[in-house]
Amino acid sequence: MMKGAKTSDYDFQLPAEQIAQEPLADRAASRLMVVHRDTGTIEHKQFRNVVDLIPSGDLMVLNTTRVLKARLLGTRASGRPAEILLLKPLDGDTWEAMVSPGGKLHPGRRVSIAPGFTVEILALTERRTRVVRLESDLPIAEALERHGHVPLPPYIQRADTAADVGRYQTVYANETGSVAAPTAGLHFSSELLDALARRDVRRADVVLHVGAGTFKPVETEDPAAHVMHEERYFVPQATVDAVADTRRRGGRVWAVGTTSVRTLESAAAPDGALHATPAAGNETRLFIRPPYQFRVVDRMITNFHLPRSTLLMLVAAFAGYDLTMHAYREAVAQGYRFFSYGDAMAVV
Repeated sequence: MMKGAKTSDYDFQLPAEQIAQEPLADRAASRLMVVHRDTGTIEHKQFRNVVDLIPSGDLMVLNTTRVLKARLLGTRASGRPAEILLLKPLDGDTWEAMVSPGGKLHPGRRVSIAPGFTVEILALTERRTRVVRLESDLPIAEALERHGHVPLPPYIQRADTAADVGRYQTVYANETGSVAAPTAGLHFSSELLDALARRDVRRADVVLHVGAGTFKPVETEDPAAHVMHEERYFVPQATVDAVADTRRRGGRVWAVGTTSVRTLESAAAPDGALHATPAAGNETRLFIRPPYQFRVVDRMITNFHLPRSTLLMLVAAFAGYDLTMHAYREAVAQGYRFFSYGDAMAVV
């Protein structure tokens, strides 16, 4: 059987102290591991060195989704605590959500979030999430901004703070809709983006609204049996044109983050031609894992991901299984910081 074909192939040991619990004060001060696919060599740099890594004329594709304050903390009728994690809007003021405690929040139950802001449980879905209705004296967007919490990942074992409101968000975030940040983009400061632009590194944008399924481990030994949650994505015509122009000029396409990778590859035809999405967007369940033939992406910037995760499998499909796992062992040995607030990797 091919290496990387089983979920257990993606296990690795990570000391708990290397799971980043706080962001660095300076976004660009994080470490950057550069992995060279052609030679198998690894370099250790700072993220701000990315200015010298991306050649002039290449295209950098960013996911401009914005993280919603999707975590709602409230109380049940009994006075006991409850939590609602909004996943995606449905119709009107109804949303799909994860709830806790799941055994108590049946259809018909209500959770009080704040005076004038209540969540009603409407239905149970096939995947054990809930359909909920948000009822607020304020417009829903304003109620979420005022009373919602930043949905930090479960491996960040602390409550969210005021600092997370800005720091768990890329500086170019624009379209609200994610419940998790596209974390490779967290390393870019406005100054770093300006420096890249001055070097004639071009930029194009896409949107993929990240769902909670991004943290879902692959629980089957055969990855093909894993069910991906759908995520909505948007590719504007301007990005299609920018990719085509870059190709004509002999430049390369750099995807910032696995979400940008999945967006570009989801919108690509079998011949590699990229197509714009309709105004309402499309949904993708694309699960990239070895072996996979990439159609659009030439280079990738990403963070270090969870063991047994679909994201780690995507990196292995791009860099090669052996080189990816070697790079992860090297990152552990060199004390890199892992996961959302951790360090970065560039695969070139």
